Amino acid sequence: MNFDLTEEQELVRRTVRDFAEQKVAPVAEELDREHRFPYELVAELADLGLMGMTIPEEYGGGGSDTVSYAIAIEELTRIDSSVAITVAAHTSLGTMPIFLFGNEEQKRQWLPDLASGKKLAAFGLTEPGAGSDASASRTRAELRDGEWVVNGSKIFITNAGTDISACVTITALTGENEISNLIVPNRTPGYEISAPMEKLGWRASDTRELSFKDALVPEGNLLGERGQGFRQFLEILDGGRISVAAMGVGLAQGAYDLAFRYAQEREQFGKPIASFQAIQFQLADMAVEIEAGRNLVYKAAWLKDEGRAFAKEAAMAKLYTGELSHRVVNQALQIHGGYGYMDESAISRLYRDQKILEIGEGTNEVQRMVIARHLGL
Repeated sequence: MNFDLTEEQELVRRTVRDFAEQKVAPVAEELDREHRFPYELVAELADLGLMGMTIPEEYGGGGSDTVSYAIAIEELTRIDSSVAITVAAHTSLGTMPIFLFGNEEQKRQWLPDLASGKKLAAFGLTEPGAGSDASASRTRAELRDGEWVVNGSKIFITNAGTDISACVTITALTGENEISNLIVPNRTPGYEISAPMEKLGWRASDTRELSFKDALVPEGNLLGERGQGFRQFLEILDGGRISVAAMGVGLAQGAYDLAFRYAQEREQFGKPIASFQAIQFQLADMAVEIEAGRNLVYKAAWLKDEGRAFAKEAAMAKLYTGELSHRVVNQALQIHGGYGYMDESAISRLYRDQKILEIGEGTNEVQRMVIARHLGL
């Protein structure tokens, strides 16, 4: 066994860490406060080749491995979750369905702009009445005269409504008990996008509700085989859980870093609070959990890169890092005391951003269901 990262993976970590600290950190609080989408940062991330890392070079991507991608998401989340989820949702959920299931014509049409970061893609699965039970989708698509007529709605969709959003891949009922995936271009007649939704955290990311009222989509925008949509989105979610698990590690690491620095600077009873055993033990426990979570994430990513089954490990990583990030950020804010509760403190933003990591990409309860199924229960 070799736990060393390759030179390329170490370079990814250094590059993304430098970018996050120099470019993202100075504006993260402002973006959060103003609920402003980070267009300038996305453009710079695109220039670095980070918006299509895992897409092959022939389609305009970086051709990177999953471990490198997980490291990049981890390092971005360490500083700001809104920027990280913009990259992760675009890559794992928006672009990957077209790469995995699209025909060559669809790949040539969509992937160059998406993988280069010139455009963003979204993934429309969740509906007002279909969350954890994604199979309960009610959006319908009926084939008429060479076009799909789509009716229904999606909710909590990331990256669908920005100025550079190109398309959304949606699940829809195309027949009795038949779910298929369709690529719906932005500005399709009958496809309406709500105003940005107000959120507890991830305030600088784009989250919308989508509605389809006799929206007309070309027949050729069917993604993969008709009736294979359920299998397709389960595969997409398996891969997406690695990136969200990486976010859990990154957020926990960021919270730990803030608490560690604050504990060395903050004095009580005549000495830094880091000198007290109670604080030392809290920081030690955080470090142990973060290391355990990071190894779970990297193993799941490595298995995927090796072409081996990884769904169970991805669910384990996502479950564990979601819950560890909750514990770590809670203790980190406690170490900050009253100052941590103030909005001007970075730890307060991380505290708000954390909760969605236990909900998005499948709740903690769904992860336990997935794991139990893989255990043979």
